[in-house]
Amino acid sequence: MTNRTTWSVARVLRDRAAGLCLFGVVVSGFGTSALWLASGVWVKDLTGSDGLAALCMLAMWLPTLAGPLLGTLADRGRRTPLLIGVNLLLGTLLLTLVSVDAPGDLWLLYAVLFVYGAAGVVHDAAESALVATAVDPSLLGDFNGLRMTATEGMKLLAPLAGAGLYAAYGGASVALLDAATFVLATGLYALLRVREEKPAPPTDSRRERTAEGARHLWAHPVLRPLVLAGGATMLCAGLNGAMTYAVVDGLGRSPAYAGVLYAVQGAGSVAVGLSSGTALRRLGERRFAAYGIALLGLAVALRAVPSAPLALVCSAAIGAGLPAVLIATLTSVQRETPGPLLGRVTATAHTLVYTPNVAGLAAGAALVELVGHRPVLVTLGVTLLVTAAALVQRRARAERTVSRSPSDADPA
Repeated sequence: MTNRTTWSVARVLRDRAAGLCLFGVVVSGFGTSALWLASGVWVKDLTGSDGLAALCMLAMWLPTLAGPLLGTLADRGRRTPLLIGVNLLLGTLLLTLVSVDAPGDLWLLYAVLFVYGAAGVVHDAAESALVATAVDPSLLGDFNGLRMTATEGMKLLAPLAGAGLYAAYGGASVALLDAATFVLATGLYALLRVREEKPAPPTDSRRERTAEGARHLWAHPVLRPLVLAGGATMLCAGLNGAMTYAVVDGLGRSPAYAGVLYAVQGAGSVAVGLSSGTALRRLGERRFAAYGIALLGLAVALRAVPSAPLALVCSAAIGAGLPAVLIATLTSVQRETPGPLLGRVTATAHTLVYTPNVAGLAAGAALVELVGHRPVLVTLGVTLLVTAAALVQRRARAERTVSRSPSDADPA
């Protein structure tokens, strides 16, 4: 890590509000990642059904489709009390899962996971808006990079902890662990001292408020290309993720080797998260996102080559390339959106960027059986490179447009 990156990270961590928000992300992210794995195993053990186990992930993801609507809740009042309330709600709801011990109780698990997902949409929107208020604008890229690093780090550690706790004490113990992390996160948010103005009471309908966030994204010359590129990238990432076990099989390795590839990918994401603030300052959001998408495209295409060393390199490159467009988009949303709109715009952007990932996973599961993984990977690589090139060209055109001013024109 360069001295400049180290200095930027230190500045973020020295900022009291930024540090508390970041530690809140780490704590609640640990519990979420642990429950994410354990809930599917829990259902599988109770029913023996892979389909019912997969419904756990669907229940948590489904509320993201209502992101534009749920995001309006983050703009109705001050964000700190809302974050405290959401964390307390989730901590209390998770306690009800201690009674789940038979297939007939699974309705409660699915219901809690659905509310968990909906509350997570509101939580992320409110947190993003709060961070934009609490953190110096010049450090938003550093903060979002550290947030990505923390999230990926939890994905490496928390599932192992959750699996071990589940094996020893059962699913209820993981639910209690997650509840405890939300209580701890509540305490961290309660320590925040951020000056927030109370929003004025809304004068329009909820439908109009919801549409306002989407209109802001679509009309904005910086945000629209980034969100569209982010959605296309996550669609390709979902398709690529569905190819993982086919790639492992092509290498002649056991399915467990996928864990090694995911770990290396996570390490790549941690590395780019730590350096993203410096990269954003040097390159700007669009170029940083485009370079990351291009790196992702090359790595995905090269996964078609049956070589174990190359597969490890590609996994690290995928981990480094994929977060770039996500960090760039979130940072741009925070910088380019007025505070009263920030909750619903963030939630709308998350819906447009992350939902295609689920569609990609579903489509990839079918394609890998129909045509095999190698043609799909090469096609995805080319698509990602085209997406990166289009993003750079849009930036160049925008710069040429801005450079034309009335003083440059010929006199009448």
